[in-house]
Amino acid sequence: MTITAGPLAAQGRVVCTLAVEVGSSAPLIRDGTCDERISAASTFKIAISLMGFDSGIFTAPDAPEWPFEEGYADWNPKWRQATTPATWMRDSVVWYSQQATMRLGAERFAAYVRGFDYGNRDVSGDSGKNNGLTHAWLSSSLQISPVEQVAFLTRMIEGQLPVSPDAVAQTRTLMSLGRQPGGWEVYGKTGTGLPFGPDGALLRGQPFGWYVGWAERDDRIVVFARLMRFDSRPKVSAGFQARDSLLADLFGAGVGLN
Repeated sequence: MTITAGPLAAQGRVVCTLAVEVGSSAPLIRDGTCDERISAASTFKIAISLMGFDSGIFTAPDAPEWPFEEGYADWNPKWRQATTPATWMRDSVVWYSQQATMRLGAERFAAYVRGFDYGNRDVSGDSGKNNGLTHAWLSSSLQISPVEQVAFLTRMIEGQLPVSPDAVAQTRTLMSLGRQPGGWEVYGKTGTGLPFGPDGALLRGQPFGWYVGWAERDDRIVVFARLMRFDSRPKVSAGFQARDSLLADLFGAGVGLN
């Protein structure tokens, strides 16, 4: 099955679209370059959520509520307020992720990433800065491919990750996007970041956008990932463009899943 990018994707290039039905050996959709790794960006919040609920740092969608403090990442005005797991996932609050991983500590954090077999499992962070605990997934050392994103989510759905069933259930709740046309319930997370250029420096103003997750209907579960790249900064977040274009392709009238 071939998917062509929707209207929002006109401002960017779709690197990969991958959709795999759980229990099937062949993908429903595989278009583009899906094996190359790039920063996990805010899609890594899925993994942090599993860690947080499994370890007891998070206890419910509305707990804990942590206050914003001066000095926290605040380039989005929505982040300058008290935040819960639910609003963290909804608004993609960077400082809340960092507070969660600091409470885990470097050893437990790295152990979870290894246990998840997450991408390249490199939590060292920026070279020479010793900041992996708070920055590894932010256009830094931790890299993952669309194929690996889908494999990670499939293991999560099938209960194959070293976390409690409650951690999976709570994370699923945080990721809910609601029902789409055709009766599919969708769960997902966006991510936006900057890629590395050939010289190892970040390509400023040329973001990438992720949307990863899954859709459920009756006894079917389809896990998906879309990765987009942009040559200039788009007016709408790269992650939102990846999400909206993929949803249009998968669930728009007359196309996608049936």
